[in-house]
Amino acid sequence: MTALLTFVSLFFSLPLLAQQAGPMPAAPPQESIPASPPRATPPQPAAQTPATPPDSKQSASGISKEPPALPVDQIIQKFAEREAEFREERDNFTYVQDFVIQTIDADGRPDGEYRMTSDVTFTPAGKRYEKITYAPPSTLERITLSEQDLDDLKNVQPFVLTTQEVSKYDITYVGKEKLDEIGTYVFDVGPKKIEKNQRYFQGRIWVDDKDLEIVKTYGKAVPDIRKGNNENVFPLFETYRENIESHYWFPTYTHADDVLHFRSGGVHILMTVHYSDYKRFRVSIRLLNTEPIEQPHP
Repeated sequence: MTALLTFVSLFFSLPLLAQQAGPMPAAPPQESIPASPPRATPPQPAAQTPATPPDSKQSASGISKEPPALPVDQIIQKFAEREAEFREERDNFTYVQDFVIQTIDADGRPDGEYRMTSDVTFTPAGKRYEKITYAPPSTLERITLSEQDLDDLKNVQPFVLTTQEVSKYDITYVGKEKLDEIGTYVFDVGPKKIEKNQRYFQGRIWVDDKDLEIVKTYGKAVPDIRKGNNENVFPLFETYRENIESHYWFPTYTHADDVLHFRSGGVHILMTVHYSDYKRFRVSIRLLNTEPIEQPHP
């Protein structure tokens, strides 16, 4: 088990795969992660409804059990197609990514932290890259970030369920729920089987009932990895998207507040990722006419 934080250039949004490190001396108190994002405020879930009589179609969680307007298979097909379009579209945008992860001691105070701000942008030739603009030295000592963290960062969070990925998952319709003023279809999602060296999402997704795109996810990256003394454990996370352009919903806020359970004990972590300043990248192209221009006759 390493005690060093290994950093590889981050590309997408972040889940955490934590590896346990050795005992940690007390670190000076640090400012905790703010409760609300400074750049982009995610849509907040509607207040939970009170318990209803057994014969009601509305559950205590706020999820209605009424059938959807379209057949479930058709909804899945359509939102998977939308997700494929969204994945391609997001690759045409620049944005700012702010990432913070902290370990929290028994008194509820941060005792280790890693922060990074980066611009995800393009070279003049159109090649995508990440420019780190702020990354103070890490003070994390009880956990480290691993290769799986970085893979999950790109592929699991935000979770994009495209037509190519649908066949890998069991998808179960749960019901309908309002997120603020947004009507959504709710689905439970989990991998049909775990392939070696593959990462998956397991949890719940909320799909906008008009644009048929994922607007919220709640779950974790799977599987946890335990080999000998090496333990890689993942937290539950919640990701919100916002309508940035046309019918496309882009991730703007991810948050995790969870205890990672190692054999030697639990480690409480807080993690927040903000995505902001989405801007479409356009390459200026000049078309040169190499054909001779016929001069008009006098």
